[in-house]
Amino acid sequence: MLATLAGLLLAAAGPAQAADYRYWSFWRGNSGGWAYQQQGPAMYQPPDGSVDGWRFTLSQGVGQADERPGAAPDFATLCANVPAQPGRKRVGVVLDFGTPADAPSAHADPPSLRTTCTQVPTQASSAEVLAAIAPPLRYDTNGILCAIAGYPVTGCGEALTGPAPAAAAAPTAPHATAPALPLPAALALIALVAGGAAWLAHRRRTATHSTPDRP
Repeated sequence: MLATLAGLLLAAAGPAQAADYRYWSFWRGNSGGWAYQQQGPAMYQPPDGSVDGWRFTLSQGVGQADERPGAAPDFATLCANVPAQPGRKRVGVVLDFGTPADAPSAHADPPSLRTTCTQVPTQASSAEVLAAIAPPLRYDTNGILCAIAGYPVTGCGEALTGPAPAAAAAPTAPHATAPALPLPAALALIALVAGGAAWLAHRRRTATHSTPDRP
């Protein structure tokens, strides 16, 4: 019981210690809107008629972004003036550079949102699509995409060392979350419950030993 309680309390204390990250999140457009892309841009090959979305965001935990690109993934509108060609595919792209609250200190005014459509070979990856429409790209030594169209100039998915800036608008939470316990309070509560359990065990042993045997 104590081990289970300790795990639950430490898990509750965990989110309060989580770091915030700035990074480019990658999205896939569909008829229902945006879905977080589960494959990296170098691995994913968008089909003809698809839309890639990118959003520079400040998020708690890389890969768990709750901010979607600010324009709809409307392929018909994005690629209306790009005729189809044999052996090539058309891909719409939305580039959302985020808000001033998301921006590093060196970029108080992020670039404006961009939408475009490009035509690339049918086997092209999303990384090649991006290279065609938004150079220069910057990657780190692990192949992580750090900058699109040169933004931001420095940094790559780094954790913030100070408090995160206030967001321009609070995102809608997918479900209610109980307040996180600070770690010292969680440990104190574990110790209190452990002491209470030991006292109850002592009372049970005392009661057992003091009870006279019955025939």
